[in-house]
Amino acid sequence: MRTPRAGGVLVHVSSLPSPHGIGTIGNEARQLATILAEAGQRYWQMLPVGPTGYRDSPYQSPSTFAGNPLLIDLPDLVERGLLAAREIKPLTELPKNQVAFGPLIKQKSKLLSKAASRQEVDRGLASFLKTPWLENYAAYTALKEANDLRSWTDWPGALALRQQPELSRAIAKVRRRMELEVGIQYLFHQQWESLRAHCRKLGVVLIGDVPIFVAHDSADVWSQPDLFELDDRGNPTVVAGVPPDYFSKTGQRWGNPLYRWDLLRADGYKWWNERMTASLSRFDLVRVDHFRGFCAYWEIPATEVTAVKGRWVPGPGVGLFQELAGQSQLPIIAEDLGVITPDVTALRQRFGFPGMRVGQFGFDDEPETALHNPDNFPPDVVAYTGTHDNDTTVGWFWGNNRRHDRRRLTRHRRRLLERVGTRGEEINWDLIELVMASKAETAIVPVQDLLGLGSEARMNTPGKEEGNWVWRMDGPLPDHVLTRLRETTAASDRHQTSDIRHQTDPRSDLKSDV
Repeated sequence: MRTPRAGGVLVHVSSLPSPHGIGTIGNEARQLATILAEAGQRYWQMLPVGPTGYRDSPYQSPSTFAGNPLLIDLPDLVERGLLAAREIKPLTELPKNQVAFGPLIKQKSKLLSKAASRQEVDRGLASFLKTPWLENYAAYTALKEANDLRSWTDWPGALALRQQPELSRAIAKVRRRMELEVGIQYLFHQQWESLRAHCRKLGVVLIGDVPIFVAHDSADVWSQPDLFELDDRGNPTVVAGVPPDYFSKTGQRWGNPLYRWDLLRADGYKWWNERMTASLSRFDLVRVDHFRGFCAYWEIPATEVTAVKGRWVPGPGVGLFQELAGQSQLPIIAEDLGVITPDVTALRQRFGFPGMRVGQFGFDDEPETALHNPDNFPPDVVAYTGTHDNDTTVGWFWGNNRRHDRRRLTRHRRRLLERVGTRGEEINWDLIELVMASKAETAIVPVQDLLGLGSEARMNTPGKEEGNWVWRMDGPLPDHVLTRLRETTAASDRHQTSDIRHQTDPRSDLKSDV
């Protein structure tokens, strides 16, 4: 996949400013798209937009297909007569600088149910009801609520295992709740389509995020358990993770169930086709998380509490992407960070997927980090200063770090300062300018780096149990930041021209390298 030289910004919808407790896909999102276009940006990248699950993580969603109800814009529902202004006013008491998920979920869920109950059936809703994943998601969500929000494996056995006639009887009892869930998803769908149309008009390309694995407690696993490595009661027999490395002596045990790739292959990868189709109905491009797992993945016995006793198991490789691509070019960004073996690079290059480079990783004196030095970026990568899993550039450079990382970070600092020729007073812009000036065809900057924020604005710290995913902007991007972004983008020959911006389909500039 080859694209014109361009730039963009990484910021999740939930982080946008809003008076109602969380950023939404309403007016604030449209405003951001507008100012990104005015600043010469081509891309807006965000995290997964599905419902958040365990510890409010967008990467542990109860559905890989549904939209996150918390991202629905309430003022829009007021304008449409589905809610009254007085009904949404209590949400203005929620914090402005972070997402307080507990009270937000409690208050907003009730409001969304009210709005859904007041909708009138129209042609759009009638068409939306045909969406393949919708019935199972609504049933899972309604039954989970009826079972005190317990994991589906803790429901009565007949419901957990989808046995008839018990399942049909239970669904009949929660049918009204299911109808409301469908209505809420339709509200999300309507607002998303409005945002998507606005972005297309501006020529702003939306980049989504597709985690390779799904959450065990999800509609996906409950509705199609045969596609996953589960026992007779629905519990995982093996789970996903990564092996021990420099950063963790015991590795990472993610806990996601692993796929039955043999059954998926026999079915022509139908489920994955449906998943990618759904993702690309919302986004122009998608970043596929943990791309190396398609070549080989770390399989951990579910009984193990760490990742130490795992093993590498071959993934689906070429076969999956041949099936997904058909005769067309897949608009995928391959997240190929970490220890990447030659087979992973070969798979990525075979299908023309750009990889990723992260500037923060590139200034050590270790040979394996040299590829992340902006001076070494090839054209076929998407380059970042940092990602949602990194500290902000200011926090990384000046902050308090783990003791065993300090000596290594000191080397990073020295080498970076030598390269940029400054004292680091604006280290965020130093690194932004390096990444923007690189040969990478696409350069994307987290909004926290544009704002020059420290560790308090970090979105996620892997391994940390609390305090992730809550950061929010306290207002729109300031004019002086937008001016500097526009100037830096233009200086690096990434500023978008009107002939590109006015294309009907932002993906029309993609060319296949296969």
